[in-house]
Amino acid sequence: MVNVAMWGKALMIIPRIDKKEWDRLDVVSRWLIATRAAVFIMTAVAAGIGGLLAYRDGAFDGLRFGLCLLGLVFAHGANNLLNDWTDHKKGIDKDNYYRSQYGPQPLEHGLLSERQQWMYISVTGALALVCGVVLVAQTGWTTLGLLVIGAFFVLFYTWPLKYIGLGEPSVLLVWGPLMVGGTYYVVTGGKLDVSVVLMSLAYALGPTTVLFGKHTDKLEEDRRKRVHTLPVIVGQTVSRFTTIGLWIAQYALIGYLVWAHHAGLALLVVLLAVPKLVWASRVFSRPRPLEAPADLPPNVWPLYLSAHAFVYNRLFGALFILGLLADVVLERLKVY
Repeated sequence: MVNVAMWGKALMIIPRIDKKEWDRLDVVSRWLIATRAAVFIMTAVAAGIGGLLAYRDGAFDGLRFGLCLLGLVFAHGANNLLNDWTDHKKGIDKDNYYRSQYGPQPLEHGLLSERQQWMYISVTGALALVCGVVLVAQTGWTTLGLLVIGAFFVLFYTWPLKYIGLGEPSVLLVWGPLMVGGTYYVVTGGKLDVSVVLMSLAYALGPTTVLFGKHTDKLEEDRRKRVHTLPVIVGQTVSRFTTIGLWIAQYALIGYLVWAHHAGLALLVVLLAVPKLVWASRVFSRPRPLEAPADLPPNVWPLYLSAHAFVYNRLFGALFILGLLADVVLERLKVY
C-alpha cells in the first residue's frame, strides 16, 4: 500500500523502523529510507544554485536542468546505497556500529538481502546514468568528462577515499564545482566562469561541515575500525574548530562575491543565519559529550555534531537560495 506520509517523513528525517514496519512499506518508501533521502536536500540545493545562475545569465534550459537535478539526486542515492554495501562487506557496520544506530542499515538490519541491495544500487545508478547520457548527447564531450568524474566519486568515495582522509575534500569538490558548476555548464550549454566556481564553493562548504560533524561524531569508532577519515587523522579538537572556520569562510566568500559585483546585495540575506551560526559554533567549541545531553531531541543520538551542523546548514542553504533567487530577479529587472 502506498504510504505518502512516509515519503514526506523520509525526505525530512531518517526514520527508525524495524523489519515488520519495513515489510509493510511500498517500494518508494523503502527506497527513500534505504538511500537516506533526507540528505538529498543538499544535492537539490546545489543543482538549484547552478540552475539559478544559468537563469540569471539568460541561458536557462528547463529540460537540461530537470535532467541534471534528477541525475544528481539518483547518483547521490546510488552512492549512499553503495556506501552501505561496501561497509557491510568490509565488516565496518557490524556490532552496532555508529551507522547502524542513527538509522536503518538495510543489510545489517536484515531489511534487504545483498541481491536486493544490488538491485536498488543498479536501478538507482542506471537512472542517474540515463540522465547523464541524455545530457552528454545534448551538450557534448565536456559533459561526458563531468559524468566520468562524477561516476568516479560515486564508486570510490566510500573506499578508498573516505578511508584515507580524502572524503571531506571530495565532498567540497563534488557539492561545489562539480554539482553547481557542472549544472551551470550543462544548463547553459557550455558556459562557465570563475564567479560560478566561487559561488559553488560558498555553498559546498556547508555540506562539507555536515560530513566533518558526522566523522567527528564517530571518530573513536572509525579509529578502532581503521577508517582514517580526516577527523581521525587530525583529532577531535582540530576537526571541531575547522568546522567553525569553514562556516566563517562561507560568509567571507559571499562578502567577496558581493564586493566584487559577482553577486548582488540580496545575497547578504544569509546574514540572518548568524544567530544559528553562533548556536552551532557554541556546540562545536566544546568536546563532544559521551552521552546524549538531556536537551537533545529524541531519536537523534548518536548524531550530535552532525545534527547541529545539518540544522544550521539547512537554514543557511535556504537563505542562500532565497538571496540568490532575489538577486536573479532584481538582476533581470535591471534594478541593479
